Amino acid sequence: MKLYFSPTSPFVRKCLATAHELNIGDQLQFLPASSGPVKRDQTIIVSNPLGKVPTLITDDGVALYDSRVICEYLNSVGKGQLFPAEGAARWACLTLQALADGMMDAALLARYETALRPDNLQWNDWRLGQLDKIETSLSNLEKNAASLSQTPNIGLLTLGCALWYLDLRFPELAWRGRFPAVAAWAEIFLKRESMSKTWALAA
Repeated sequence: MKLYFSPTSPFVRKCLATAHELNIGDQLQFLPASSGPVKRDQTIIVSNPLGKVPTLITDDGVALYDSRVICEYLNSVGKGQLFPAEGAARWACLTLQALADGMMDAALLARYETALRPDNLQWNDWRLGQLDKIETSLSNLEKNAASLSQTPNIGLLTLGCALWYLDLRFPELAWRGRFPAVAAWAEIFLKRESMSKTWALAA
């Protein structure tokens, strides 16, 4: 399997963490990618018209995207149990995945506003609106922190990647001090090898 790779994409990291938990990480070959909202990577567009990472090329040559589809495919390949099969546990897990995906989406949009947009075109209220999505999500998680397990599933892995990205790109948010229950969960969960591991393209 081939995965279009960007080392700082939280969505790519989500797929890598999933593969690692399933012990199939060594089946992934990384393809370099420079996906962006303005300068679009034509090599990805050949397989994924959205031109985004992650994009996975299966051993059968089929292109899969986005991270939700890729992770479910990897869970199938690895015969894993990261996706509860049915019932309330499944819907809770998928909803947590959606929440954490939304946090990562908002964080990327906030970063694009200052990292890519010209100074004279930046809209600070837009950026603050994106960061507020993260704030309200963390507040919701704090209220429901008792439901956060240390047994990995796709929702928890996605949340771990979202928090990793906040630490990477938005240390000024200092979220741990304001959301101590989430921080206590993360203090343990982010020490998992799948969460702390670094990945890079082969030299």
